[in-house]
Amino acid sequence: MGMGNAENDSTKVYADENNMDIEVPDTAHQISSVACSCKLRDCPDSWLQVTFVLTTGVNSAFVLGYSGGIMVPLGWVGGVVGLVLATAISLYANALIAKLHEHGGVRHIRYRDLAGYIYGRKAYTLTWILQYVNLFMAFYVLFRDDDQMKLPYFIAIGGVGCGIFAISTPHLSALGTWMGISTFLTVIYIVITIGLSINDGIKSPARDYSIPAEGSSNVFSIIGSCATLVFAFNTGMVPEIQATIKQPVVKNMLKALNFQFTIGLVPFFLIVFAGYWAYGSSTGTYLLNNVTGPVWVKGLANIAAVLQSIISLHIFASPVYEYLDTKFGIKGSALKVKNLSFRIAVRGGYLGFSTFLAALLPFLGDFMSLTGAISTFPLTFILANHMYLVAKDNRLASSQKLWHWFNIVFFSIASVAATIAAIRLIVVDSKTYHVFADM
Repeated sequence: MGMGNAENDSTKVYADENNMDIEVPDTAHQISSVACSCKLRDCPDSWLQVTFVLTTGVNSAFVLGYSGGIMVPLGWVGGVVGLVLATAISLYANALIAKLHEHGGVRHIRYRDLAGYIYGRKAYTLTWILQYVNLFMAFYVLFRDDDQMKLPYFIAIGGVGCGIFAISTPHLSALGTWMGISTFLTVIYIVITIGLSINDGIKSPARDYSIPAEGSSNVFSIIGSCATLVFAFNTGMVPEIQATIKQPVVKNMLKALNFQFTIGLVPFFLIVFAGYWAYGSSTGTYLLNNVTGPVWVKGLANIAAVLQSIISLHIFASPVYEYLDTKFGIKGSALKVKNLSFRIAVRGGYLGFSTFLAALLPFLGDFMSLTGAISTFPLTFILANHMYLVAKDNRLASSQKLWHWFNIVFFSIASVAATIAAIRLIVVDSKTYHVFADM
């Protein structure tokens, strides 16, 4: 069947109500099993807590850029249709991955483990590279009403905050209360941004909603926006998040995904549509730079966005942390000198390099489209459909197989086209902005 557990040792745990032993790969981080009392600190996460993890990712500070990054290039019709379609196909693709979590009697707690089990060692390595590209996509937010501080300084401050949080939070399940805080912070910057946008929209004259780009530039812009659509809804780490959820893991994960792609997306759509309605084709890549209002209100929204993005980044980076902790045997109390010093050195170094890269390339937001093209497209749509096709081949009707092959071919073509468009955008901006620029 493939590499199986070639990369990690496995243990067997009593995993579900059907008296079936499910092999679980060795990991330094907490994963769920039925052999857990809710009175224990390491109790697995409920589906609702996992829902908060998922919605935290999709409503992170990135959402402040989608009015300009998605709606402006696509317009009302293209933007609305694209967002609705991206929501539906993302839910479908993520559900396929979730259903394969215990395929073959093995808990696939990492995306690369699942790919390796189905295809072999080379697929394990390739998937790990694609996933790392997705996780490496650092981001920054900026509030500035004057020129006293420059953009690289803000990026450095954000990097320090991310480093402190990563060192003090050993794994996903340790987020706990932070999920509630993240939700509160999300409500702050979304409510403020929507409120100020609507207020500006009411006072403003008629807006121009025409698509600004023309000719070939318009084509590349639309393709790049489609890649951003994919990036907006997907993390490329469903198995890693699913690993922490209570049994039954498949049923509970599907509940979490259904919540994420319905109720969890309400604030997402509100802020994206409100921003574009208020400012039209002049909407910027960071919506809070468009809104007008009291400086302290805008400042509060920016601070909330920065703090929430620190929590979000920890979620996106957790597979890297899990891999390093497991490889070097970092287990036990998070406060042990060995474990604490390891997190300071390794996680601090990883985030330090990410921060340096973000400051070096101030147009790193352009890489959002490239990340969606070369990483999120394959991980979420191409691999999801093909792995499900391979795993369930004997149980699928001909029409179902044809449907999965259509998705594989279509999204492969879309991935190639989006990669070309994203590279073109990066080349154009690299001629406009210098390194360490104060944009």
